Amino acid sequence: MIKSYAKVNIFLKIIGVRGAYHEIISRFARIENLYDEMEFLPKPLHVKGFELKGSFECETKNNTIYKAYKLLRNADKTKKMDDFFAEYFLNVKKNIPAGGGLGGGSSNAAAFLLHVNKILELGLSTEKLCAIGSKIGSDVNFFLHECAAANVKGIGEIVEPLDDAADIELVFDALSCDTALVYGAFREFRQFYSDKKSAEEIASLSSKEILQKFDNWVLNDLLRSVLICYPSLKAKAAAGLFLSGSGSSFFKAG
Repeated sequence: MIKSYAKVNIFLKIIGVRGAYHEIISRFARIENLYDEMEFLPKPLHVKGFELKGSFECETKNNTIYKAYKLLRNADKTKKMDDFFAEYFLNVKKNIPAGGGLGGGSSNAAAFLLHVNKILELGLSTEKLCAIGSKIGSDVNFFLHECAAANVKGIGEIVEPLDDAADIELVFDALSCDTALVYGAFREFRQFYSDKKSAEEIASLSSKEILQKFDNWVLNDLLRSVLICYPSLKAKAAAGLFLSGSGSSFFKAG
């Protein structure tokens, strides 16, 4: 069984834009006790083509795992993937809430890339896998580095692994937040971007220090936008809980 871990953003500062993407400085922390479960299982019949099973909320063509499969297959000059997926399908048990800001889709894509590369001995370096991951989503590269925590910068392509641990407790919500909607609200209502120097100063601290020193409004630049789009989450913000990413999941220091 392959564990595809969740993450939280200890802080998330948006410092500008690059084309259609927002540039960030953020602290990602992997959640060790929350993960999707992935397994490659034998097909009943030897049928060519990629088969994906799981309780996903999107069409297969829009699934991050399918996107990872297509991109990795294009990079596989040996055609090992065609032979493998004629015999096996991928089954995914989803435990990470969709739209919760916990990186489930990105984590799934990264876990797929890492394990297919390993199982089939494709020989792709982390750098080459990250080049693929960058085409799927901005959070994928963090998971490809397989680190417990990291400062993530740019549009997600810069990952600086850290020896850092955060004792946190997740507080879930049934809502599934639409990332595009939240960022749209950010562009409409935010009048300025965060100062890069100030964001770098936060990034220099440990996760424990960050959560002790700053409140939730300071640490996540998307909090206001999330509450504009999803007013039912205001009570959690008012209680001082910290928001993860652009989703509906909050957390508190343990």
